Amino acid sequence: MNNLAELLDETEAFVRRYVVLGSHQAVAISLWVAHTHVAEAAEVTPYLAITSPERRTGKSRLLEVLACLVRAPISTMNISPSALFRAIDAGPTTVLFDEVDTIFGRREGNEDLRALLNAGFARGGQVHRSEAEAKKYVLRSFDVFAPKALAAIGKLPDTVADRCVHIRMKRKTSAEKVDRLRRRLVREDAERIRTELSAWATGAVQALADAWPALPDDLDDRAADAWEPLLAIADAAGHGWAGRARSAALALADDKDGDESVGGLLLLHIREALDGHDRMSTVELLAELVDREDAPWARWWGNDVDAGHTKGPASRLAKILQPFGIAPKVLRIGEATPRGYEREMFEEAWVRYLPPPTPPETRNNATRNTNQAPDQGVSLLRSPGGVDGSYVPVQEPSGGSDGCPECGSLWVFGHGEDCSRGTA
Repeated sequence: MNNLAELLDETEAFVRRYVVLGSHQAVAISLWVAHTHVAEAAEVTPYLAITSPERRTGKSRLLEVLACLVRAPISTMNISPSALFRAIDAGPTTVLFDEVDTIFGRREGNEDLRALLNAGFARGGQVHRSEAEAKKYVLRSFDVFAPKALAAIGKLPDTVADRCVHIRMKRKTSAEKVDRLRRRLVREDAERIRTELSAWATGAVQALADAWPALPDDLDDRAADAWEPLLAIADAAGHGWAGRARSAALALADDKDGDESVGGLLLLHIREALDGHDRMSTVELLAELVDREDAPWARWWGNDVDAGHTKGPASRLAKILQPFGIAPKVLRIGEATPRGYEREMFEEAWVRYLPPPTPPETRNNATRNTNQAPDQGVSLLRSPGGVDGSYVPVQEPSGGSDGCPECGSLWVFGHGEDCSRGTA
């Protein structure tokens, strides 16, 4: 089989079998996989930015799936810039870079990588190094043009993000099912798809190099550059791929990363603030948040909120929520029309990124710490109103017991000094 449309269909089906993706994302990824096999036909190579607000959204799994299909993959999460540009210069390859956020999050040591990624977007991009040779130093140039997929939590540097097709991952819900990736079982199918893509590429490079695909007017210049080689492949495939590709380009082009380092915590605290409410103005929500002593909101926004200067905090709040697809709107509360948030705006994000709320009857006025001592059946609970916020080890109650059967103490406030059950 060498029909490109069928190959793209198979690629899409293979990827979606193991990763939860939207239809536009799946289209972009399938075209990008094909692009890795014909990158020499393009003037630029779009990077795939695989990002998410939080952990456990399938970013690494997507890279593992891509490694089964792309041309000559290099999978890494800590390669040095010097090793990377030498690997790219050595021959055609596709770079699959995980946990990029840990590198760009450092104060030092990332400028070389940033420069390499910026230069490697366009054909002819190089980095230059002075190297010792025969007792003297000579200038060497290294080609860094190659397809690259970059997985990160949060935001990529603007100059890198500008060169990317953005795949914003979400944590899957219990209703979203995918197969577990077992490489030994999928190796044969994956290798067949990769081999057939390679065979197609042999005769497709010149035609793609000569192609001038129509670009949607709504794409900005950089997005149009990134999508042009993917649209050329879609046009060559036909059978609906041309239209699907342009729809995906428009849908994903404006999918920008935001500031999400505290996104999960904010979602949790908003869920608690909205408990019993179907909507809340931004001013009211900020007041609820800054009233907490277990979060950074009071330190960040407390003085402004207390002084009635809520414009800055409201903007910051909206920026943190933006990557989750949540934005303030005008509410009608009685005669007033303040800007604020409705509970239903958060429902999907709460399902995807937070554990289910603890039913009131099982909370027992204590906040559970995730640390546990499973060998002794002991959980760490923080007593409400504790002065130092420390965690007190207590035995988990069972059935309808009101206290420890050995010392009689209440569960949430620890045990007597001589109680063997009170030691973790």
